[in-house]
Amino acid sequence: MDAQNDRPEFSREPTINDLAALCRHLNEAGAKYVVIGGFAIIFNGYVRTTGDVDLLVDSSVGNVSLIKKALLYLPDQAIREIAPDEVAQYTVVRIADEIVIDLMHKACEVTYDKAKDYVQYLEVDGIQIPYLKPEMLIQTKLGMRAKDMQDRMFLEYLLAQQKETDIVTNSKREGEIRGLFRRLLKTIRRFFHRPKKE
Repeated sequence: MDAQNDRPEFSREPTINDLAALCRHLNEAGAKYVVIGGFAIIFNGYVRTTGDVDLLVDSSVGNVSLIKKALLYLPDQAIREIAPDEVAQYTVVRIADEIVIDLMHKACEVTYDKAKDYVQYLEVDGIQIPYLKPEMLIQTKLGMRAKDMQDRMFLEYLLAQQKETDIVTNSKREGEIRGLFRRLLKTIRRFFHRPKKE
């Protein structure tokens, strides 16, 4: 839910390392989920804080059982208190452990099934973190909270910028990007193969 004032007293603000550890366990379990909320906004380029981790999940009993197994690594094992059918019944199921994790089967009108084709990935220490692309993330930000409205304004701006960028011929841009990466790769290779100074 991304409301820092609602964070339980004994939970702390999550870090990117916390999120990576969470995703590692979820990925290893084969769980179906995608990161939304504050972390997804941050990964799309908006610098702000977040008080919890919001996950949009497949709410089937089988998938929630995988999530329950994955979250047993957390120190308080608060996930044990959640029944596998609860995620489908409630708007938000909050796991208040060392960090707060909110499990949602729907954010506004966006379900996991609707969102799964709009997932992009950030790699952190070899761990793939799935998060929503802006065109779908904005549909999860239709609420009236101040933070939702700020996030929505940022996403509207981002989408407008992307639309302007798309006007440039795709093939030309792809060629420019490939050339840039080739030059960057050469620079990196030269840097790592420099003779050591005596």
